[in-house]
Amino acid sequence: MQSSTAGTGDDSHSFSSHHQSHDEHDARGPQSRAPAIATGTPPFFKPEFEEAYQFILRHYRIPEREVAVFLPCSVKKPYSSSSSHRRFDQVISRALPPEQVHVVVFGTCGVVPRELELMYPYASYRYMLGRCPDPAVHRSFLRIETVRLEGYLKKTATTYQHRVAYCLGEFREAMRAASARTGIKVTLVPSDEAIAACRDPSARFPDGSLSMAEYLEEFEAVLRSL
Repeated sequence: MQSSTAGTGDDSHSFSSHHQSHDEHDARGPQSRAPAIATGTPPFFKPEFEEAYQFILRHYRIPEREVAVFLPCSVKKPYSSSSSHRRFDQVISRALPPEQVHVVVFGTCGVVPRELELMYPYASYRYMLGRCPDPAVHRSFLRIETVRLEGYLKKTATTYQHRVAYCLGEFREAMRAASARTGIKVTLVPSDEAIAACRDPSARFPDGSLSMAEYLEEFEAVLRSL
């Protein structure tokens, strides 16, 4: 599927109140009460997620595409059915022909090509990092996700010509760190400048949402420029 928060999604609410998207509205109307989001054992601690990640890393043949687009995981499963991913897909389809793009989901799920979104355990968990108040869990997420992203970037070093990650907060931090460790360029969208321009310190989610028009417009512009 965030000190300055991957959004995609609704799994990626940040510990420091940065918001990735409004996917939680998939499960509730804007005027109704939100259902409880499980925050038990985080998926990034569970062995089945590590096993699935290792399968992808060691055995799965990643399709060669010109552009990899990394999107944050969502609470609603499968990821592609979430309101945020549907919105992001509209932007991607306007900017690039489908045969050029490979969508990869990352975040509390680890790293998973979206065509595997129905593979166990990716379609059968419900977790929101932003509901967890324990700073140690957030530190663990950043450490584990950075390592997993680093492994995926290394595996696909020659698979893509361009890589774009649409994310905020801790998801963004992990991707930035993995890119720096591997020396593999990943363009982060929204840009730091766009986030600063949209930031509202008085808001519940100061960096806003990946569904904001300003961020979506920049996302499309970056994809068109590739």
